[in-house]
Amino acid sequence: MRFLLFIRKGLPLCLLLLISLTTFHCKTPKYAKTDKVYKNLAKDFAKTIQAAPPQSQTIDSLSADQQYWVGTVNMGIRRPNFVIIHHTAQDSTAQTLKTFTITKTQVSAHYVIGRDGKVYQMVNDYLRAQHAGESKWGNSTDLNSSSIGIELDNNGFEPFSDIQIENLCALLETLKRKYKIPTANFIGHADIAPTRKPDPSNFPWQILAQKGYGLWYDPIMETPPMELDSASALRIIGYDIRKMDAAIIAFKRHFIQNDITPVLTVWDKTVLNNLYKKYL
Repeated sequence: MRFLLFIRKGLPLCLLLLISLTTFHCKTPKYAKTDKVYKNLAKDFAKTIQAAPPQSQTIDSLSADQQYWVGTVNMGIRRPNFVIIHHTAQDSTAQTLKTFTITKTQVSAHYVIGRDGKVYQMVNDYLRAQHAGESKWGNSTDLNSSSIGIELDNNGFEPFSDIQIENLCALLETLKRKYKIPTANFIGHADIAPTRKPDPSNFPWQILAQKGYGLWYDPIMETPPMELDSASALRIIGYDIRKMDAAIIAFKRHFIQNDITPVLTVWDKTVLNNLYKKYL
């Protein structure tokens, strides 16, 4: 319609083409430069994977005539086994996207979900995002390599919006089905880094658990035994108990929420006793 209007006004064809090119140029994506960097990094990773024999994977102490390469026909791409949920601790989605597209920050996530529910993917699910940092869950000490990181746009002191949680669950449903992620493996940043991180704060874990993303305690529970070993129970769930106070606080952030002191009350122990049996 715009071209027809210009033609009716007698504008020359070359001017029409110039207007068209200018209009297209103005629609260049805001993150075109960082998208290009991402593509170049992915190409470098592809070269590393395609190299046969693999580069820099020889055994140093063995001679060349003691090492052989024979490509197998049975292999596949690594798949994630955990989902780690975070809050951004920033004031807007735009601020977080900027943080994740600046090299010096050295942080990223696979997905960012805005307060308005918009979902931004920033890393291929099969690649390693830098979201977990120094962390531990059970025997896993490199969660970046085995998980998908999801950042929720939230400053840490506000409630999560309904549309944000709704769209998060839509994403989790897809990830769980696609990668067969166990129900118990949907956890928070505070769970895996109890001495460093509190996020996601005041998060509706029970709602997620009811939908199959994470475990929750039963509405009716038995009284815990007097001899309950709280440290062992926390360890069985997955918590790093090298600093027991931090492990208790992380557990209570997730499952108790209205009290995050480093002391286990009778109620806390009842919840802990119910939960650790689910992780056995």
